[in-house]
Amino acid sequence: MSSFLGSVWWMIVSLGVLVTFHELGHWWAARRCGVKVLRFSVGFGKPLWKRIGRDGTEWVVAALPLGGYVKMLDEHEGEVPPEDAPRAFNRQSVWRRIAIVAAGPVANLVLCVALLWLMFVIGRPDYAPVAGRVDGIAAQAGLRPGDTLLRVGDLETPTWSEAARALTAAALDREPIVVTVRPASGGEATHRLDLSRLPARFEEPRAVEAIGLMPRHRLLPPVIGDIAEGTPAWGVLAEGDRITAVDGRPVRSFEDIGPLVQALGARGGPGMVEVERDGERLALELVPARRENTRPGQPQWYLGIAAAQPGPPPYDATLRHGPLAAVPAAVRETGQLARELVAMIGRMVSGRASVENVSGPITIARYANASAQLGPAWFLNFLALLSLSLAILNLLPIPVLDGGHLLYYGIELVKGSPLSERAMAAGQYVGLALLAGLMGLAFYNDLLQLVR
Repeated sequence: MSSFLGSVWWMIVSLGVLVTFHELGHWWAARRCGVKVLRFSVGFGKPLWKRIGRDGTEWVVAALPLGGYVKMLDEHEGEVPPEDAPRAFNRQSVWRRIAIVAAGPVANLVLCVALLWLMFVIGRPDYAPVAGRVDGIAAQAGLRPGDTLLRVGDLETPTWSEAARALTAAALDREPIVVTVRPASGGEATHRLDLSRLPARFEEPRAVEAIGLMPRHRLLPPVIGDIAEGTPAWGVLAEGDRITAVDGRPVRSFEDIGPLVQALGARGGPGMVEVERDGERLALELVPARRENTRPGQPQWYLGIAAAQPGPPPYDATLRHGPLAAVPAAVRETGQLARELVAMIGRMVSGRASVENVSGPITIARYANASAQLGPAWFLNFLALLSLSLAILNLLPIPVLDGGHLLYYGIELVKGSPLSERAMAAGQYVGLALLAGLMGLAFYNDLLQLVR
């Protein structure tokens, strides 16, 4: 399946599952409150499939899979037979209307917990939270290569994904944070990262790198992939050689080689480059060459080698819990993700985070396809985050969203009577304008990401 078709398919699956659960929440609460449901639709537009249930509800799957709705009997939307008037939505008490409207986001919250529970039981493969390269703020705080990150602030970090998530949030807030690590030598140590020293602008997806941390699994192995003809390495080293040391200094990754070659060149004279070749260890003498056209007083030295480009490294950690332990773990994770999403919305509103974080259907489709390719646990993780996002966004106090209706009902509770038709109509226009602006921003960001 091509990337495009895969993205479309997994987006339809994702939105289909989440929208169905959301609308099922409204439908279930409406039935419990005695409200007559006229139509339950997954998708908009022309019906592709429909049937009439025994209770008279029309069940529909429509052509445009970007949402859905539950249409209830309501005197504001048309004539209602006198015998059905008690079952009209608008005739219900304000508390019943609140329950019906809130049931959609609540269903998405419950689904998020269920998906995370299943993900924990299956086990999500990931990478160990081990620092590979350390510089900048992280190095000044005392972190070292080989340190395993145990906690970032109060959040435990069993895998690199949790560590990166916590560090990114702290970087956006630019607040000092304490990181607890297990050094390669053993034991535990704490380090305080002063993130107020981050540059005024940095790429948010690269926040961890801006702090000065590169995970171990992102480092290239010190394996030679190509040798330029006429360079010092030509005829001495060979493609496939694994460099283990330069001038007696050990090499753990390809990124280590550059600084060691600069030091060897500055020292002058030949040095020994130790390699593994076909199961044998060899020590080969090399003299780095000086690169021309460099700035005066800042010579650059090179060997003429390029790294091999291997595929993704194998996972070396798994986030897993037993069926019972997964229940509280899923609840905690849902709470933590909810706090982070709300905090991110606050950062975007206050300008501390870029509005480029607002994503639309194109980005959702790409991430759905990418997570599905990583396996069922990662896809469940993606679905859980999307379900939670849907719940929180629907609770925003914007008319036409569930949160806007809840705002109306809150005002009704305070003033003792419903808002006037004119006030609600004005609110609907404002809500549609805000929603159109939000959707426009999301599509713009999607297209921008594709161009990049």
